[in-house]
Amino acid sequence: MTTDPLALEAQVCFALSAASRGLVALYRPLLDPLGLTHPQYLVMLALWDGDAADAPATVTHLADRLHLDAGTLSPLLKRLESHGLVRRERAVADARVVTVALTAEGRALRERARDVPPAIVAATGLSLDELEHVHRAASLVVDAARRGGALAG
Repeated sequence: MTTDPLALEAQVCFALSAASRGLVALYRPLLDPLGLTHPQYLVMLALWDGDAADAPATVTHLADRLHLDAGTLSPLLKRLESHGLVRRERAVADARVVTVALTAEGRALRERARDVPPAIVAATGLSLDELEHVHRAASLVVDAARRGGALAG
């Protein structure tokens, strides 16, 4: 690594930003046949996790889990709802709370999405060990950003 602290190549933010764009680009051709964008895929992953645990999702819980604000998440949910994958409802006990549930079509999409993770592994050309290392390192950065108040959740 260069000794110049302002060199572009020395910036962690640059490496993470470029890696993120590149990885999302690898996902695009895999998600297009599912009718999902990458952000929508992340929402569906969170909902599938909750569905498997039989845990009801609220917009607030999803926003925290995905490190998004409700204003960013709401259009994603609206789009997923327009595609028939989720259903949003206001809670009877508290109209401020919006719950999000998978539809039958949203649950069925999970089976079609099973091919995405192994295809991403193949597309990166990295080993599972290498990808797990990247995941652990990126998770440390996410945790640091959360502790610093830069991320929700």
